[in-house]
Amino acid sequence: MALQHRLVRARPDRVWAVLENAGCYERWVVGTHLSSPADDRWPEEGPVLRYQVKAGPFRYEGETVVRVHEPPDRLELEARAGDHASARIAIEVRPWGDETLVVLDEHPLRGRGWTFHHAAIDAVAQWRHRAMLARLARVCEDGHRERP
Repeated sequence: MALQHRLVRARPDRVWAVLENAGCYERWVVGTHLSSPADDRWPEEGPVLRYQVKAGPFRYEGETVVRVHEPPDRLELEARAGDHASARIAIEVRPWGDETLVVLDEHPLRGRGWTFHHAAIDAVAQWRHRAMLARLARVCEDGHRERP
């Protein structure tokens, strides 16, 4: 299990607006490129966000499904890679004075990620989550100058 948190210099409603905006997904999720919701119900429970992941010359299509949507403080997603691999990504948004504490918890649900889950995989996930939360913070904090 990979658990990470970050204090964001923006109010919780701003953080929540970024999380709910499917067009911002590619700006803060590490590796994601060209994201788009499959329908206009995002981020209600059930809709899918489709995206492309790029790693050097390699690209693959992925999708994320909203499993829990409890504004303004909890969003849980299931990121799926094909039919047989997925991960749970839980994001909590907690007011912290005039700022926001964002807590990110991710762990594999299905597939090889679950079978081969160990400390080395968690270490890579921790690195990825720190980068992802830093990017989320930048999008939220820069939002005072631009919309999500």
